[in-house]
Amino acid sequence: MATASQDSAARAVGGSRPTSTLLVVLLGMLTLPMAMSGTTVALPRIGADLGAAGATLQWVVVGYFLAASSLMLVAGSLGDLYGRRRILTLGAALYTAGTLASALAPSILVLDAARILSGVGAAGVMASGGSLLAATFTGPARTRVFASLGTTAGLGLAFGPTFSGWLVDALGWRPTFLSYAAAGVVILLGTRLISESRADVRPRVDKAGAAAFIAGLALALFAITQGSKSGWGSVWTLLPGAAALALLCTFVRIEQRLVRTGTGRPILDLRLVRNPAFLGWAVGSFGLGAGTTGVLTFLPTYLQGTSGTTARAAGLTLLLMTVPILLLPPLGARLVNRGVPARHLLVLSLLLIGTGNAWLTTLHPGISATALAGPLLTIGAGQGLSIGIIDAQAMSMVAPSEVGMASGFLNTVRGGTGAVMLTVFGALLLASLESRLGSRDLAARVTAGAGGHAQEFTGSWQVALWSVTGLMAVLAAVSAVLLSPAGRRAARQRARPASPSTENIPSPTAR
Repeated sequence: MATASQDSAARAVGGSRPTSTLLVVLLGMLTLPMAMSGTTVALPRIGADLGAAGATLQWVVVGYFLAASSLMLVAGSLGDLYGRRRILTLGAALYTAGTLASALAPSILVLDAARILSGVGAAGVMASGGSLLAATFTGPARTRVFASLGTTAGLGLAFGPTFSGWLVDALGWRPTFLSYAAAGVVILLGTRLISESRADVRPRVDKAGAAAFIAGLALALFAITQGSKSGWGSVWTLLPGAAALALLCTFVRIEQRLVRTGTGRPILDLRLVRNPAFLGWAVGSFGLGAGTTGVLTFLPTYLQGTSGTTARAAGLTLLLMTVPILLLPPLGARLVNRGVPARHLLVLSLLLIGTGNAWLTTLHPGISATALAGPLLTIGAGQGLSIGIIDAQAMSMVAPSEVGMASGFLNTVRGGTGAVMLTVFGALLLASLESRLGSRDLAARVTAGAGGHAQEFTGSWQVALWSVTGLMAVLAAVSAVLLSPAGRRAARQRARPASPSTENIPSPTAR
């Protein structure tokens, strides 16, 4: 972590331009969630048009998350060193190019590749956007700004399915991607209004660490996705999984050596993740994504496949879950600024998300929007209450010169959560449905929205939802321990013998 002298070295080049910075970052955080949630509504039509199903079709979404997750940590750290606006600009350009290529893709493989390129660009936009705000705003203003960031992301999630569903029904899925490409162009032009921001001290770039982390995380996520496709014991799962483990262990050794010798700046200073409070917020961020990704991604397909719901109607139904994500972040920020412990809100959020998933097991073919309202509103309320406070709380524990690293780490957790949960939730559905139908190909077609076998599909959904409910209970308990004063003291005492330099970590200030 940075010393006090390094902390004071963080600077905004040419003025902070807070209003311009906020507007451009918010536009990026509006567009990217819309592109994610909107694409899920279009999957059945994409599969029908391009003759795709199963894992190949899911890679339209999974590939985006995999690329973004693998690169966000590196993008954040490079922003600290070379300029956060510069990385944001490059990310917006790649995102726009990939989204335009998605709209023109002639086959599912080209579409998957284009979505991966979009994910690479999204990594730069998301990591740099959060770090630019953290470098520009402090104190209660930072809490309010990150709450507005959560509100904007909620707006994207809320209207992404509705907007995309309307376009898919009226014009087809290709105009959907064209609209997101147009938004990318606006973001790219808007970066010219932002002042550059970087750490004043620019040590040697950790190229070996960056390469090891990108390759290791990408192979790990690839192994997880292949496990759902080829089986967890197949060579195509075990080999990349073993290679990922070796690369990530190598990454840890590289980072430890850089900290010990002081010969360069690590991509991830491991003392950051040994800070129990910071880790607690990261666990909470994982929980918010893990509890909502499966429902957000796969529920539209279920409704279209079992009830004949149109893409537009499925998108409107998801408003029950996403509107609270739009409305509640300011409430969470207001409660924190008025003295409510932020950790209590996070634990409550995870428990609400778990309760909503359990309630959703009442799902059945032909279910009405009224019957879905209770569970979806509960899940959305859980996410909306804390989505705007996690970054502000976590960033308050990090030196100004390292906000890009911290933002990149948090966004890596979010993106990794999306990629992993898309795969795991889909794998649970597929495996459970295969055991009921006796055919993997048929199960793949049903999960892609082909229709038929509604009762069996519903039973598979219930298995997946109960699994998520149990996970939320565990994550709520872990977050409560890590964020409690006693948990932070115990973790610091355990870490002190192995890492005497942890005294340089800013003391946790989360309540």
